[in-house]
Formats: sequence, C-alpha cells, structure tokens
Amino acid sequence: MTEMIQPTGGGVGAFVNGIDLADSPSDNMVGELRNALGEHGVLFFRNQNISPEAHMAFAEKFAPININRFIAHVDGYPKITQVLKEPDQKKNIGGGWHTDHTYDTEPAMGSILLARETPKHGGDTMYASTCRAYETLSDSFSKTLDGLKATHSSRHVFGPQARYVQKNEDTAGRLGNNEAATQDSVHPLVITHPISGKKSIYVNPGFTTGIEGWNDAEAEPFLKILYDHIAKPEHTYRFQWAPGSIAFWDNRATWHYAVNDYHGERRLMHRITIEGEALAA
Repeated sequence: MTEMIQPTGGGVGAFVNGIDLADSPSDNMVGELRNALGEHGVLFFRNQNISPEAHMAFAEKFAPININRFIAHVDGYPKITQVLKEPDQKKNIGGGWHTDHTYDTEPAMGSILLARETPKHGGDTMYASTCRAYETLSDSFSKTLDGLKATHSSRHVFGPQARYVQKNEDTAGRLGNNEAATQDSVHPLVITHPISGKKSIYVNPGFTTGIEGWNDAEAEPFLKILYDHIAKPEHTYRFQWAPGSIAFWDNRATWHYAVNDYHGERRLMHRITIEGEALAA
C-alpha cells in the first residue's frame, strides 16, 4: 500500500494511485487509507468515475454519513451534498479558510468531495495542515496553548443573521434552513488527532468565535496569530480538480478553502461528510 501513497510535495496531503473506488475496497485497504488520512491530512484520487451509490458505499466504509443541515443535497440522494456554482452566480460555497462542523460537539471526521463538472480554468481548493502548523510553533508559544479551549458556532455562518442572508447574496437555493443553525460547542484549542496521535491546532476563521474565558479584545489578535501561522505556504497545498477527481480530507487535521476564480463557468461537486467523535487535548 505504501507505494500507492505519494505525498504531494507540499505542506499537506498525498495522492493515492492504483485504486478504483467503484470496486468496494477490502477492510485491509480501508484500514490503510484511514492511517494514510491520519498521516497526510487529505488524500487525493484521480479518474474516479463512480456512481452516487459507490460514493456512499465508500464513505460508509469509514463512518456513518452525516446529512448536512444547511447545504442543498443532490436530487434523490439526501446523503450527498451538492456544492454548486452556476455561471451567473458570484458567490461560491466554502470561499474562505475553514474546517467543517467544528460547531458540533462531536465534529464530523471528514468529507469525500467528488468533482462532477469543473471549469476550464480555476476552481482549485487549497488545503492547510493544522498538524504541521502545530509542529512548527516555537516551544514557548506552543506551551501557551496548553489547557486553552476555543468556542465555535454555526449561527453567524448559517443562521438568520448570517452575512449571506443579510446581504442577500446569490446563495439562495444552495444554502438554507437558517433556523436550524443553533449549534455551539467548546473544544480544546489543541487536540490529539484520533488516528495519528499528532497534535493539531483546532481553531479556524470560519466557525471559531473566541477563547473560553477570554474577552474579544484578548482572543481576536491571539487567534489571528494562529490563523496566519496555519495559512503559511509551507503548510499548504493547492489541488487542481478535473471531473472524477476526489479529495478525502480529515477535518481534525486540515483546513480548506474553495478558490472563487471561475466566474461565468459551472462547477458541480458532490460531497459526502462522515461522522466523527468528541475531541480531546
């Protein structure tokens, strides 16, 4: 299996070669992929022209599927989220650094994103390793993170007061169910990754709202230092999509950012998110 895993050469991720996900992988293969996911943070696959049924079957090898509360699903497949931007739309989904579902008390393990239609140019996704970012902190600074807990929420992103609602952005029909955005959570600011055992900085600009016990004036500049550090180029990799490409990322080890640079073209992705577990320092 090790010869099938090729690190990207960037700060995060690896390519998986020689596997057809249309064929149900064995339990041994799933175990190897799980370990590789823990080690590399995100796994990339090419030329996977799989059906929705095969997509779901592969995901369920790892964990039960999480049905997204706020993003539209593929017709006939409520377990598959439709990540779509039409040529006449300006706003994309996921256009900023974030980690999914940190607002849940048991955050989702990760997502398996399959490209169905891609623009001729652009539409890449950037990934960043929160594990590598922790490893490159100074010893003195990393010690200041011990024992801290961060607060997270879905309300300001998906709720009735969310920016996209207040500004009447063109995500109507793609995002919705605002009244269900009631999730708030507290997690250690540094977690131990459930698969790899590595330390990971578990905050993100999308859903983190503060540091428990700190006021905003104290927390905001401190969090910005961490955000700027995680997003350094040496911690990142930019993935170029093509139809049939898959990215399988671990939310506990990475951030991602969908680059919105393809106005006037269509981009259609199918995403399945899988359940996780409570996180510990």
